[in-house]
Amino acid sequence: MKKYILNKILPVFALLVLVASCGKDHLELIPRGTSLELNYYQTEEQLFEGLVAVYDVLQWGGTSGAWTMTVGLLNAASDDCFAGGSDASDQPSWVAYDNFTLNSTLGPQEGLWTKYYAGIYRANLLLQKLDDAPVEISTSFKARLAAEAKFLRGFYYFELVRYFGSVPLLTEVVSVDEITTITQNTPAEIYAQIESDLNTARAASELPESVAPAEFGRITQGAVAALLGKVILFQNNDSRMIEAANLFEEVIGSGFYFLEANYEDIFSNQGEFGSESVFEIQHSSNKPGDFGYGFAAGPTVNPTEGNFNVQFFGMRDYVGPDYATGWSFCPVTPDLADFMAGDPRFEHTIVDANVLVAQGASFSPGFQNTNYFIKKYAPLEANRASDGDVALGWGTNQREIRLADIYLMAAEALVRGGGSDLTARTYVNEVRNRVGLGNLTTNASGPILLDLIYKERRLELATEGHRFFDLVRTGKAAQVLDGFNPGIHELLPIPQIEIDLTNGQINQNSGY
Repeated sequence: MKKYILNKILPVFALLVLVASCGKDHLELIPRGTSLELNYYQTEEQLFEGLVAVYDVLQWGGTSGAWTMTVGLLNAASDDCFAGGSDASDQPSWVAYDNFTLNSTLGPQEGLWTKYYAGIYRANLLLQKLDDAPVEISTSFKARLAAEAKFLRGFYYFELVRYFGSVPLLTEVVSVDEITTITQNTPAEIYAQIESDLNTARAASELPESVAPAEFGRITQGAVAALLGKVILFQNNDSRMIEAANLFEEVIGSGFYFLEANYEDIFSNQGEFGSESVFEIQHSSNKPGDFGYGFAAGPTVNPTEGNFNVQFFGMRDYVGPDYATGWSFCPVTPDLADFMAGDPRFEHTIVDANVLVAQGASFSPGFQNTNYFIKKYAPLEANRASDGDVALGWGTNQREIRLADIYLMAAEALVRGGGSDLTARTYVNEVRNRVGLGNLTTNASGPILLDLIYKERRLELATEGHRFFDLVRTGKAAQVLDGFNPGIHELLPIPQIEIDLTNGQINQNSGY
C-alpha cells in the first residue's frame, strides 16, 4: 500500500484537535470532547492514529482562508515563476508574495502559521500521551513514534523560523489561560530546539534506516540526517559546514539512496518513493471531496488529501494531449526558461505551450502568462482522480528532499567549510552526469566553485520550491527579485490576528 500513512483516516479526528479559526487564536489548539480525549491513546492503534494526525499536516494545502501549498507559494516568491492565476485579484496573497507588497493582513502568513502550529500541537499532544501510555505498550513502539513526532515537530519549526524568524517556542500543549502570556523566541532558540528534536530522533535506534512498501511515507534515519544537515546549512555558520557535510555524506554513503537513472522518472507517479527519495510528502486521490467543505469563500479546511499544486500549475482551459486543464498559477518566468535553454532537464521541468499550440492544442492565457508552465507537478490526464472534485484530488506526492539536493548541499557545505573541493566537484558531477552532462570543465574552488554549485542547484531543482530560500540564505535575493527589500522581505509578516489575540505579546517583524 503506497499511501499507508495518509490513507489511514482517523476515526476520532475531531476529538484530537480543534484548529482555531473564525476569530479564535491559532495557537489555541484545544481538544473538543476533553473527557473522551483523556481516555484515549490507551492502545498501540490509538497512539498510531495520533501519529497519523501529526503526519497529516504535512499535506495541508488549504488553511485559514488561504491556499498554503508551499511549493507554489515559494515558486511565486522566487525568480523561477510569477504568481499567475486568472487575473491579479485571483489569489491576492500569492500576488503579494510575488511582488513583495505584503503587509500584516495581506499575504499567506495566517494560513502558514496556523498550519505549522497545528502540526506542532499534534506532535506535543502525542509526545505527552506517549509519556503517559499504559505500561503494556512496548518501549520500542513508543520510542519509534516519539522519534517520528520529534522529527515532524522539528520540520514544522524549521518552516516557521524560515518564514517568520522569531516565533513562539511551544514544546508542551498550551492551555487557554496561557495564550496571552505567549512571547516569541529568537531564531537561535528555535534552531536549538529543532536540532535537539532531530538529534533525539537520530539517536533512536528504533527509527529504521529503511521501510517496507507498506510503510512508505514514514520517517527514516536518512531523512533525519538530511534534515539536520539542512537545518545547520541554513544557519549560515561557516564554522559548522563540515558538520553539515558529514550528515549529508552519511546519507550519500548509506547505500539506501541512488540517483534515478532517468531524470524524467523522478516526478512520475511510478517514481514516488523511488531510489532518490529521502523525504517525500504523501498525497492521495483516495479521499474524495469537493468545494462544499468550506471552500465557498476560500479554503478554510483541508477536505481531501490531494496535492492542490497540481491543479494550480496546469494550463487554464487546456484542450490537447497529455494534460488536464488547470488554473494557470506559477507560469515559469522567461528568465528561468532562458537559463535552462539547452539543458537536458528543460523538457522535464518546463511545459513549452508554444510547442503544444503549434501542434493544435489550445489554452486561455492567464495573469502574467509566459506560455511556459511547470512540468514536474503538471496535471496529467492519466492521473486524474476518479471520484470527488478532480481539482482537489491530485495524488501526486511532493518530493521534499531528494538525493540530488543532498549531493549539492554536501558540495556547498564542503566548499564553505574548507573541505575537499575535489569531493565537492565530484558530487556536482554526479548530478550532471545523470542527465548526460559532462564533468565540470574547471578545477574551480572557493567562490567560483560555489557559484557553479548554485547554478547547478537552480537547474536541477527548478520549480521545486527551493529557489526562494536559497536566494535569501545566500544574500542574493535583492539582486534578482523585483520589489525585494533586504532586511524586510526575508521574512513574512507575523499574522495580525496573532498580535491582536495575544494582546501585543507577539511583535511584528521589521518593516511591516
